[in-house]
Amino acid sequence: MRHPSRIRPYLSRYARDLVLRAGAPDHVAYYREVMRAEVADKSPFDAVGSPSHGHWLRNGRRQFDYLCAHGLRPGHAVLEIGCGNLRAGWRLIRYLDSGRYHGIDISPDILLAASDTLVQYGLQDKLPHLTLVGDLTFSSLPDDHFDVVHAHSVFNHTPIEVIDECFAHVGRIMRRDAFFDLTFDRTERADHQVLQEDFYYRTDTLVGLATAHGLTARFMDDWEAGPSPHSKLRLTRTS
Repeated sequence: MRHPSRIRPYLSRYARDLVLRAGAPDHVAYYREVMRAEVADKSPFDAVGSPSHGHWLRNGRRQFDYLCAHGLRPGHAVLEIGCGNLRAGWRLIRYLDSGRYHGIDISPDILLAASDTLVQYGLQDKLPHLTLVGDLTFSSLPDDHFDVVHAHSVFNHTPIEVIDECFAHVGRIMRRDAFFDLTFDRTERADHQVLQEDFYYRTDTLVGLATAHGLTARFMDDWEAGPSPHSKLRLTRTS
């Protein structure tokens, strides 16, 4: 109520989400419907959180540059969780050796947009893999395969039980010296959510969860120092 201009958009989003949630058995199914609605009502750019094409390009470039500055190499096998319409993915695909990029997403609508991005940038001969998934168990992916796992603006829309599922399984598909970079919305207060769409976590919550699944977590201060509303952790295998 301290921000009257936010009341109407909040109520509108709340009403839409009630309808979408009514037919969804779990959070993944519900958020798949959220993405479908965002793509249909606005655009793939809005659906991945970029209000303009220029913002989409800048955001993707920052993700790509950060990974390159922190160890990404062309020969690495990269898994992007929540690849969207390839905001960072098209740069990764262009940079990596052929067949070394694997993007997964829960939304068929956004993966269709990703295919359009591949065509737009002429990247078909780089043989990227784009896969629709219904969970984060990575059951179709091989053991000890990926050098880099990347998830940008995914866990800020994800309840803790789905993050737990991811952390429980991601170590299996990571090589021994691999790293997993993820962003999240950080809070100094108690973990909380808004409309089951936006989730805020204390750093200790995610670090503790990673530790419980045999992963070491490091807070990436240099990312937060840049122009991003999100914080970043880097996870590595402890064994």
